This record gives sequence, structure tokens and C-alpha cells, in this order.
Amino acid sequence: MSAIEVGGKSIEVDEEGYLTNRDDWNEEIAAVMAKEDDCDLDSNHWEVINFLREYYEEYQIAPAVRVLTKAIGKKLGADKGNSKYLYELFPYGPAKQACKYAGLPKPTGCV
Repeated sequence: MSAIEVGGKSIEVDEEGYLTNRDDWNEEIAAVMAKEDDCDLDSNHWEVINFLREYYEEYQIAPAVRVLTKAIGKKLGADKGNSKYLYELFPYGPAKQACKYAGLPKPTGCV
């Protein structure tokens, strides 16, 4: 196990940087994770991150990118529910990277 430092606390993450305890998550942790990837989170990022957290609460699973794209399109509109938009926000993979920042497990089907 490794850890990241957030607000003077050590937060455990797995070898890929995902939180080991989902209850540790907060927006400050997400921002620190994003900074490590050289990403500044703006309102568009937060919209996707919050969507993912709600999705996980409802279905108890982190969606793969195809499911994520469809679900975002339904809720936020076609202009946001497409791969191009999501990859612009999360270039390392919308499902994988956004789930990491949202404090969720790695989506099934992500390598």
C-alpha cells in the first residue's frame, strides 16, 4: 500500500492510486489526485465526478467508459455524453481517471 498526503493526513491508496477506503474521499483529496496528474479540476470535471459518485451510490458499481458515456448523455445532454468531450476532461481515460478522482474503485473492464 502507498499513501498520499492531504491536509497533513496520510490517505491510503492502492498501487494505481485509487483510495483503499471510499469513506476517506473528499474534494480536497480529488484535487490532490488531479494535481498529481497535472490536471486542474473545473466545474465540468466536478459535474462528471459528482455524477459518478451518484451513479455508484445507486448501482454499487463504477461504470466502464461506454456505460458512462451513455449515462452522462441521458442526464447531462448529448454535448457532454460523448467520448471526445470526456477524453478532453480526463485524457487518461474518462471512466478510469474520473473514478479515481471520485474516490471510487477502478471500473470493471478497465485495464
